[in-house]
Amino acid sequence: MTTLEKIKAAGSAQKLLPGAVENLTAFLGANLPAWAVTSIDELVAKDAWGELNDRFYRFLEFGTGGMRGRTIGVVPAPAETGKLSPIGTPEHAAIGSNMLNDFTLIRAVVGLFRYTKRYLGTRPEAQRPKLVIAHDVRHFSRPFCELAASTWTRLGGEAFIFDGPRPTPQLSFSVRWLHAHAGIVITASHNPPHDNGFKAYFEDGAQVVPPHDKGIVDEVNAVALTELKQFLAVDLTCVTTLKADADDAYRKVALTAMLDPTVLRRTKLNVVYTNIHGTGAFHVLPLLQQAGCAVQAVPEQLQPDPRFPTVKSPNPENPEALAMAIKLADQQGAELVLATDPDDDRMGCAVRNRAGKMELLTGNQIGSLLVEYRLMKYKELGWIPAAGSSHACIINTVVTTQLQAAIGRGHGVKVIETLTGFKWIAAKIRRYEDELRAKMPKGFDYDATPFAERAKLLMQHSTFYVFGTEESYGYLPNDCLRDKDGNSACLMFAELCAWVKGRGLTVPEYLDEIFLRYGFFLEGVINLYYEGASGSEKIKRIIESYRAKPPAGFGDVQVAKFQDYGREKIVDADGEALPSQDLYFVTLSNGYKFAARGSGTEPKMKFYLFASEKVASAAELPAVKAKTKATLDGLIKLIEADARQRAEG
Repeated sequence: MTTLEKIKAAGSAQKLLPGAVENLTAFLGANLPAWAVTSIDELVAKDAWGELNDRFYRFLEFGTGGMRGRTIGVVPAPAETGKLSPIGTPEHAAIGSNMLNDFTLIRAVVGLFRYTKRYLGTRPEAQRPKLVIAHDVRHFSRPFCELAASTWTRLGGEAFIFDGPRPTPQLSFSVRWLHAHAGIVITASHNPPHDNGFKAYFEDGAQVVPPHDKGIVDEVNAVALTELKQFLAVDLTCVTTLKADADDAYRKVALTAMLDPTVLRRTKLNVVYTNIHGTGAFHVLPLLQQAGCAVQAVPEQLQPDPRFPTVKSPNPENPEALAMAIKLADQQGAELVLATDPDDDRMGCAVRNRAGKMELLTGNQIGSLLVEYRLMKYKELGWIPAAGSSHACIINTVVTTQLQAAIGRGHGVKVIETLTGFKWIAAKIRRYEDELRAKMPKGFDYDATPFAERAKLLMQHSTFYVFGTEESYGYLPNDCLRDKDGNSACLMFAELCAWVKGRGLTVPEYLDEIFLRYGFFLEGVINLYYEGASGSEKIKRIIESYRAKPPAGFGDVQVAKFQDYGREKIVDADGEALPSQDLYFVTLSNGYKFAARGSGTEPKMKFYLFASEKVASAAELPAVKAKTKATLDGLIKLIEADARQRAEG
């Protein structure tokens, strides 16, 4: 039997899913390179039907963060593995329609180009689609970057790349700085080493949102596999490599994250930073040093390495990823540990408490501390009236701690809650920018207007974006770029720590001050990982069962309210309706809440839990903390058990 005959027989025997049979058949008929065909032959010869299902049951889809997928298979094929590089990178990214490889990448680039060209065609002036690409340190990131740039120029566009790895926030800035029409980052953020990803950005420097995201997906899906071969050979003769001025321009903007640059020079701060083998050190170290910090990097984690050899996961949300930095901080007597993920858009940290121990902070806590500090500082600077203003706002997501909403209301500013994903925060900033542009004289240059002057104009004619954050360790200080920024986050939090130190306090003591002012808030999260085709079905069952049969209660705590963001109209503080999404928000009879959604970038189901209690005095705060945690921990077990049962049907 031929390979194709074996595939069809496996489909008839229900060893292969119908989608896998269809996509395998299409790949074999697409005149692909010999190594790709041989790889399929090898997997079929092994009867690796589960592997082939996972690789071919669908095409990679755009989620809240673009598309991510494996580049290295669970069961590798010798032809794709070829000769490993010194750092363990296979010769080819793994074959599969559900993998990130040359073929799925080219489809995405061609689709993005065609959509962008069609979009530009609606304008009176003729323009060649201009693209900027950045990449992180992962397996295949540089080859994917060059392949994407080559494909774009072959199609007739202009393409700009960097001379090496650069962080995601710099890509966001560079799209605006170069007046490009689109951007791409090749990254899988903090995913495991076998993954990589493709994040698409539009002309505002933000990740794509409706209607652009659907339009791009439609164009990608229309790209025939038979078109791909013509783009596989990389040609960089028409691609522009950016020079040092691109880095200088970004760093200049990153420094605007500090509201009081004198604080760090006045109050010396000893900082340990870990790069976790990613892109962050390129900017974080010089920025912190320029700001006045004494900073030392963890040497074992400083160099880029796609294997992330010193950690289980290169994710600053995980305590283990900061363990080496905390050890060095204890040896050096440092007051602050900062960590960024591989593409440097997330930041995690640990601070020294009154007992002298390093204490990890959650993304919700970091964001809340920054919200309180920055609102207070903006009022001191006179950018926001002392009583607040409805023309100033903070933005977070519906799954971010509700402490931030309490802080925003306490300061008298507007609190906007968006869907999950920083692209929705950026979309709100774009709305405020467009409102201002509409009220200004022709020729008004938004980006060239100094930030302080722009803020004043936004307060007068639109809404001044003060700060944005999400629970998953993402923070954006201003509207100079349009994605979360680990570099700016390091600067912002170092400034806050120096200010707190100047008051004779520790950061945990400052957080307690905030709790005493607004109430105690505690959050929890449940991550249920379900990989592959069968895992996708389990996630789907949880989502569908929540809609068909919402939970009535957990133990002796009843469900008081159930909101379905996929069926109900939910509006934000601007009166703008949130897009429909498979997201459920559950309010319990004890006042606690939780949200449930499938991740847009990873194979998992996520639950976000929110607890809050009033606090009458500092003396009772420890008891309130303990009681709240015990109650929340009990609910986590019950909610997780219910979800696992729903996953099995």
